Amino acid sequence: MVKNVSFNDARDGVADCLKCSLRESVLFAKLKDEVFEQLHDPIDQYTLPVGSTLYRTGDEGGRMYTVRSGILKLVQYLPDGSQRIVRLIRSTDITGLESILGETYQHDAVVLQETEVCALPVRVVENLSKDNPALHRELLNRWQRALNEADAWLTELSTGSAKQRVARLLLRLVKDTQESQCSLFAREDMGAMLGITTETASRTIAEFKRQSLLVETTPNQFLLDIPNLQRIAED
Repeated sequence: MVKNVSFNDARDGVADCLKCSLRESVLFAKLKDEVFEQLHDPIDQYTLPVGSTLYRTGDEGGRMYTVRSGILKLVQYLPDGSQRIVRLIRSTDITGLESILGETYQHDAVVLQETEVCALPVRVVENLSKDNPALHRELLNRWQRALNEADAWLTELSTGSAKQRVARLLLRLVKDTQESQCSLFAREDMGAMLGITTETASRTIAEFKRQSLLVETTPNQFLLDIPNLQRIAED
C-alpha cells in the first residue's frame, strides 16, 4: 500500500506519523517549521509484505528510505548464483544512501518481516543539506552507522564457528531493544547471513533449542538466554 504524506503531515504527526522515526530520530528531526513550509514534495509511505522487494541492484536511485517498522535484508548475488545477506535494515535505519551520490542501488532490499517505509526524494535531502549543517551532519552520521554495521557483519558474523555466528546473530537481533525476545528468519536466510549452509543453520538452531538457549513462547517468538549466548559468542 502506498500513501502520500506531506512534509507538514510528517512533522506534525498526521497520517500515522505520530511515532514515525522520520519525526523523532532521523534526518528531519531538527529542522525548523519554516523550513518545512518551503517543501512541496510528498513522502511516499509504503507497507510492504514479506518477500517483496523495495529496490533491486542496479535500479536508478532518486530516493532514500527510512524504516518505520519491520526488517529488510540487503542481498548481494555471487557469480555462482548464490546470495549473501550483507546487512539487515531495521526501524529508524535509512537505506539507499548511495542514491545521494547519484549511484544506482548496490543491493536488493528484500522484506523479511512486514515493513513500513517512507521514501525520501533525494533532491529534497540534497537541497536541505546545503543550507542546514545539522542535516548534513546527520547524513554523515548515517553513513558512519552503515559503515559500522557493515564492519560488524564482516567481523562478527563471518568468522568463528557456526555456533558462534548464530549466537552473535541472535544477540544482534535484540541489541538496543531492551528485550530478550525475537523472531527467527528462514534457515536459508540465516545461512546466507552467516556464510554457512542451510543445514548447518538448522542443526545449530535445533541444538540451541535443546539446550534451552532458545525457548519458543509463541509461534516463531523465542526468548533468548542472553548470558549463555554471550558466552558462546565470545568463546
